[in-house]
Amino acid sequence: MQLEGSCHCGAVAFSLTSAQPYPYQRCYCSICRKTQGGGGYAINLAGEAQSLKVRGRKEITIYHAKLKDLGDKRARISRAERHFCRLCGSALWLFSPEWPELIHPFASAIDTPLPVPPEHTHLLLDSKAAWVEVDASPGDKQFQGYPEESIAQWHERLGLTR
Repeated sequence: MQLEGSCHCGAVAFSLTSAQPYPYQRCYCSICRKTQGGGGYAINLAGEAQSLKVRGRKEITIYHAKLKDLGDKRARISRAERHFCRLCGSALWLFSPEWPELIHPFASAIDTPLPVPPEHTHLLLDSKAAWVEVDASPGDKQFQGYPEESIAQWHERLGLTR
């Protein structure tokens, strides 16, 4: 599926191909919540990195999150790159060198109508803010950390790969 996305002010627009376009995974980690999750979580998709086309690239800034493991006194800098519009602050996509073939656009930046997922995966609930209520439906999966099932595996299991 071809995905088209943009920032709020229109300075940045992008497109990429995705075989896993269902916005099913709700991440409650503090990074996602604080950088773009107004409801207490963020939703990432998966797309093919080589298909990414960007207009307005000079208006993009990259944030590397600070990671601090329990018991550590010092934070380390994440290698993952969170791309934002430097003008309006819209979160656009995440790229991690651990998976160089993938781009993870934020569903909130996608302008293409996305398919409705048949179930949701709620992850990193161990870092959920106390004020956030998990709105889980019957059949939804919930994880304190990361699930073992990848985005691609979830789509395959449910027969939703496009």
